[in-house]
Amino acid sequence: MCCALIRYSNYMRQPKHRKQNKMKCLTLLIVIIFSFMTNTVIAEAQVWKVSDNVYSYGNPNLGYFSMFVVTNEGVVVIESINSVHSKAMLGAIKNITNKPVRYLLQSHNHWDHSKGGKVFREQGAKIVAHSEAVEWMKENSHDDLVLPDVVWSGKQKNIVLGDTVIELHYLGMNHGLGMTTFLLPKEKIVYIADIVTPNRLLFSIADFNFREWTRTLIALEKMDFQKTIFSHSHAKSPIGSKLEVIQTREFIEDLQKEIIAEFTKGTSFYAIPNTLKLPKYEKWDFYKEWLPINVWAMMFQMEMGSFPWRSTPMTDETKSKDSQ
Repeated sequence: MCCALIRYSNYMRQPKHRKQNKMKCLTLLIVIIFSFMTNTVIAEAQVWKVSDNVYSYGNPNLGYFSMFVVTNEGVVVIESINSVHSKAMLGAIKNITNKPVRYLLQSHNHWDHSKGGKVFREQGAKIVAHSEAVEWMKENSHDDLVLPDVVWSGKQKNIVLGDTVIELHYLGMNHGLGMTTFLLPKEKIVYIADIVTPNRLLFSIADFNFREWTRTLIALEKMDFQKTIFSHSHAKSPIGSKLEVIQTREFIEDLQKEIIAEFTKGTSFYAIPNTLKLPKYEKWDFYKEWLPINVWAMMFQMEMGSFPWRSTPMTDETKSKDSQ
């Protein structure tokens, strides 16, 4: 990269090029820098072996992690993130097995998770996502987003490939649209996107529904698994356990209890975000920066009601038992 910058500097010193080619050179410089950053990101990515046939791929510095499962009939990938991430992950997969990628499973609608699917479609893989996520994708296109091939609805769908079963669980409107958790019952491994991030305070953007979020975490605690891969993690490894799920639920409950305590004391609504403290969680990343944001988000939902919301309750949905 240093050599490229030197060439750029020398080129710009030539009088005849100073004006007419300024934009071309600037564009070239941006491309060089982006290429350097992309290669650095790829170089820092790692593969973790979770079990005999299950792996996690990601970059600890960026905090994004995918999972892939190697079966006797092919590979199942969970979470494409984007094309740069997916191309690098595909290379990592090929270093482990020569079996083809048969499926790409997407957790929900958000672009930072659902982009990059084209990489695996070009390998012959079917892309799978919940109908609520797909409806959003249809109305919110992106250059790096392709629509899934298999659209499912209801609470559960099973993907069976060779000797491996992957359960797709839709647990309701907790975050994003179509949020799906992936459980490997035989291996007792689960992949969880966004709703649990170990060692970091919650990133409470607008579409986190705290009530549904808590209910979802309780449902996850009841599932039979021992290891967890999180799409985001601030721990040393993306591999966790049920403990992190419990800790996230406890944080939400503790946050609400402390807000209620401040309401009871008569503390001004507008003062609470800057005065409320939760020492139990002060060692989590972004505690100081994001705690006020979490307080605001929780207070608004406590005062205005939970959102997002829909009229059809989860309990009335039909369970989808079909397999692809």
